[in-house]
Amino acid sequence: MTQRLPPTLTPLDVALAGLLNELQPVAPIALPLAEALGCIAAEMPALKPLPPHDVAVVDGWALRANDLVGASSYSPLPLTALPTWVESGDAMPAGCDCVLDADAVATAGPISEVLTEGIPGQGVRRAGSDIAAGASVVVPGTQIHAADLMLARAAGMETLNVRRPRLRIVNMPHGGVSARLIADHARTCGAQIVEVEAGARDAASITHALDAAACDLLLLVGGTGVGREDAAITALAARGEVLAHGIALEPGRTAATGRLRAVPVIALPGAPDHAFATWLALARSVLDRLSARRQQNAVTLPLARKIASSVGVAEVALLAEQAGTWLPLAIGALPLQSIARADAWLIVLGDSEGFAADTPVDAYLLRE
Repeated sequence: MTQRLPPTLTPLDVALAGLLNELQPVAPIALPLAEALGCIAAEMPALKPLPPHDVAVVDGWALRANDLVGASSYSPLPLTALPTWVESGDAMPAGCDCVLDADAVATAGPISEVLTEGIPGQGVRRAGSDIAAGASVVVPGTQIHAADLMLARAAGMETLNVRRPRLRIVNMPHGGVSARLIADHARTCGAQIVEVEAGARDAASITHALDAAACDLLLLVGGTGVGREDAAITALAARGEVLAHGIALEPGRTAATGRLRAVPVIALPGAPDHAFATWLALARSVLDRLSARRQQNAVTLPLARKIASSVGVAEVALLAEQAGTWLPLAIGALPLQSIARADAWLIVLGDSEGFAADTPVDAYLLRE
């Protein structure tokens, strides 16, 4: 029997709070560097300085700059002994802080002479100048990028500690566009993705695909409406607990939340724009909590034109950056072309009628 939407929709903040209640981040794991790319960093060991000591970056004579004050070709500075010759990558001799070119020291006569002054640090890479002592490869709670892997390799690390939630996506038959859209966005957030398809759209087939033991977050895509083939909520109720069915969110009002044992469950509507809005408004926040991701910084720009919204329902708006403003592309209904073009998004809360043109608004980037 298909569940009906309740007459009163659950406010978005209430639905999200129910999902996040007592939800803890997943335990850190160590991943090889290549696999850690894109994941959310956990605590990292403090690094040793790199280079570990001063090294020459050019070939030449290692000397102490303060000993060379006043030296020139017109007033050569005699040396009591031939200075040490170093090549790029060599450790600097004790007491030396600069490297002079080969022709800056005359060695043809019985006494070596310096023909130019030196500057402290000239031709030298200081200890810790590439990586400071005690630094971390990446700040915990932030996403690991290619430059972070460069630092890890330079420091001689082979693995990085990350939090990578396991996300199981259960798709209804013939709904691949929405499921893949969500999977692709979840992958960019550092999740480990497993995608399965229910054998059919009936409750028994969907129930069979629900496996909480294999994931930290379970998403159902499709089957959340009130039609004869919409059985996802019935399946969830049979295996776990339905917290809310019918969210005050547009698009996405037929979405549902629940739990399967301790695993949070979000049922996303099957239409791509409804699924995407539910992903942004609910699922991404849950995934961020599981990975202990730091809160994303909003980008504040004035609106190029007004955003009008209906009171009582939170609405997702998609925006494009244009000449230093946020250009609204869509709100409430999100065409596929707008999803593809959007640079950022925001939620117009249910108690707001929208924003006037030129109003500065905070939006969150879709591609960081």
